[in-house]
Amino acid sequence: MRIISWNVNGIRSAAKKGLIEWVNVEQPDILCLQETKANPDQLEKTIREIPGYSSYFSSAEKKGYSGVALYTKKQPLTILYGMGIPRFDSEGRMIIAEYDEFFIFNVYFPNGKQSQERLAYKMEYYDSFLETAKGYLAKGKGIIVCGDVNTAHTAIDLARPKENEKVSGFLPEERAWIDKFIKTGFVDTLRMFVPEGGHYTWWDIKTGARARNVGWRIDYFFSDEAFSKKIENSFILQDVMGSDHCPIGIEIN
Repeated sequence: MRIISWNVNGIRSAAKKGLIEWVNVEQPDILCLQETKANPDQLEKTIREIPGYSSYFSSAEKKGYSGVALYTKKQPLTILYGMGIPRFDSEGRMIIAEYDEFFIFNVYFPNGKQSQERLAYKMEYYDSFLETAKGYLAKGKGIIVCGDVNTAHTAIDLARPKENEKVSGFLPEERAWIDKFIKTGFVDTLRMFVPEGGHYTWWDIKTGARARNVGWRIDYFFSDEAFSKKIENSFILQDVMGSDHCPIGIEIN
């Protein structure tokens, strides 16, 4: 099974740049998209209904903002939208799909750069998500968490760590939350296969950072420790264009 996650920075924009054609070639078993910036009724049928896939959308109440989508070849046993906390769920940041062997969380975590208020919101979202994830650990199935976490975990996860020590996305408290999440029983799957730095998932468009690979790794696949033994590969598709992020993926035996 091949699962891919991608912050598309607007699903309609990505569709104009070849998203659907790329999906038809890539053929992931599950595709998790973040920052869709659209309600389903704003989407053309070719985006809503990709042949061979069931699709699910969680959209923000605010138009053109946030949002996640999940496309899947195999019908999930259950689908949940959000954590049951209205002030978080109103931004359309999460879909939880249950399969026979695992739950997959498709999450677009908040960005804290805009203001201190948004940074506080992000940290509160992190804490609520951790409690939600702990609850799912007790269910006895595997857990996969994928999406845009909006934080680079360690110094090797961004090109210029020193210059960004006081920037949201690399603040000590944000990085400490990822430490806490991992200590709870989760594994950063890329680091099972790729120990070195220089592998990024987001580049600033305004500065043309992608051509110079001055990037950040802020998109992740995590799994619980037991299920991580079934993961045969974790990868970054850094040559795939269409967004300021690139797709990432895992392969499961």
